Amino acid sequence: MEIVRERLERDEERLSPLAARSRSTLGRERPEEECPWRVAFQRDRDRILHCKSFRRLKHKTQVFVAPAGDHYRTRLTHTLEVSQIARTISRALKLNEDLTEAIALGHDLGHTAFGHAGEVALNELVLGGFHHNEQSLRVVQFLEKSGRGLNLTWEVRDGILFHSKVRESVAADGTGVSSTLEGQVVRMADGVAYINHDLEDAIRAGVIAAEDIPALVVSKIGSSGRDRINAMVVDIITNCWPVADGELPDDAEPGGLVIRPSLTMLSYIDALREFLFQRVYLSGFAQNQAVKSIYLMRKLFGYYVAHPDELPDDLGSQGRGEPVDRLVGDYLASMTDRYALREFRTLFVPEG
Repeated sequence: MEIVRERLERDEERLSPLAARSRSTLGRERPEEECPWRVAFQRDRDRILHCKSFRRLKHKTQVFVAPAGDHYRTRLTHTLEVSQIARTISRALKLNEDLTEAIALGHDLGHTAFGHAGEVALNELVLGGFHHNEQSLRVVQFLEKSGRGLNLTWEVRDGILFHSKVRESVAADGTGVSSTLEGQVVRMADGVAYINHDLEDAIRAGVIAAEDIPALVVSKIGSSGRDRINAMVVDIITNCWPVADGELPDDAEPGGLVIRPSLTMLSYIDALREFLFQRVYLSGFAQNQAVKSIYLMRKLFGYYVAHPDELPDDLGSQGRGEPVDRLVGDYLASMTDRYALREFRTLFVPEG
């Protein structure tokens, strides 16, 4: 009987010459016997999907902390939206959809409780700083499975590490660029997803009104999230269409981003991104939440640095000779919003 994996690997030969191929992976940190039914990138996707860090994303803040409504995004729903957008782009450009999906599902595994406020707090407290993309890599390398990690392929780990843009334009190269086009697709999909769903959630929360969205953006790419996402995705595919035939777009820079929107669409995306920072992320409402979240994270951090014996035995980074602040950072980054709140109440709020 034919080994299914080998047939699937042959199917990948129909992809763009620029696509990554499972058979050509740079491999895992620890060699493993191949699965007869799945290619390497499928196995990575499945490992991420079934790990504990992925399940915890459902109780981690995207923008609004512990929202009362059921329809606000969480890190989990954000991750699923990124995956959907990224797969659409990859399929259209004949890139490796399995690799794209694995990177997308794993890109935010290292995000803290309380969204970017939690990241800001840990960046101040952990020696050497804290960045969620680097933490996501730590999760899959050795924090999961009680220190064994998920042993993912190099291509997935590379895509996870280089998905982040901080506060830069979605097409900025400043934080490094993934070596695979599939990783670059996830980087673009991440920006398209958060810009649009954070906008919708801010309107739902009453922080802004639909009428506040820049009129030029609305007139050019639509008044609804659905229309804007469609316009952005279509533009990225159209701008990068030569990739499907194994050629680079005219605006591709050597060693830089290949998967990117047109300059016109980029101007609309950046206008929306800047609007979100000014009216939502840096608003009084968001900053009030952030101040409280940072205070809570600082208190928890101080407590566990003083009491490292109370850290869980299966943290994953213990035994690596790392300083206690790094271990505490790993523990706090793993917490969901509700778990962190419960720990704070247990440690600092007197019982009545």
